[in-house]
Amino acid sequence: MSLSNKLKEYLLENGATSVGYADITGFSPKKELDNGVVFYITYPKEIIRNMQNAPTQEYVDELVSLNTRLDELGMKCEKFLIDNGYDAYAQTKKRLGTDFGEHNSFELPHKTIATRAGLGWIGKSALFTTTKFGSALRLSSVLTNAPLNLGNPILKSKCGKCRECMKACPGGAISGKEWNYKLKRNDFYDDKKCEKYALKISYENLGKEDTVCGKCIYACPHTQKYIKKS
Repeated sequence: MSLSNKLKEYLLENGATSVGYADITGFSPKKELDNGVVFYITYPKEIIRNMQNAPTQEYVDELVSLNTRLDELGMKCEKFLIDNGYDAYAQTKKRLGTDFGEHNSFELPHKTIATRAGLGWIGKSALFTTTKFGSALRLSSVLTNAPLNLGNPILKSKCGKCRECMKACPGGAISGKEWNYKLKRNDFYDDKKCEKYALKISYENLGKEDTVCGKCIYACPHTQKYIKKS
């Protein structure tokens, strides 16, 4: 079995929902680590089903749980690659901290690696989106020099004329413009408007200010298909 298949099988056995590999040459923040391993875990359907009035406390609790599980999975992936003789660096939340920079984004976002691995695209909500699960998922990634079977990048949106997330966003953060790989996030989405509304609605729903909302996750038609499946 190839290294790519062994690693994918290992990550899936340890809780990943999906795994992909990407060429990140020219994007990697780590010298000579020009391949990316990216993986995600989906939110349970029942938690998303209950988000008509997002955010909910169970959604926030699950978000924290997923972040912890993704960090653990990232470290397992890193160790697996190092044990096989390669360099690797897990981009865990614990390592990267909460300093997202001016536009609330890491230097090399997980979703950038995910699009370059061909797992999905960036929705009009600026969330990573897949046909099977919508945006009801959370991502993590590992940078490496291991030779992997790299995916075919997705370079433009598959949202088409859909504007459900835009209509669901009371903060007005979503412009409705479609993403493509040449755009920066703030060319089609306003993170400051999102943050302002999230602080307000989280205080109303949860009794404390937080930068969580989730209305666009729930509204995505692909998410709706996912949560309606038995």
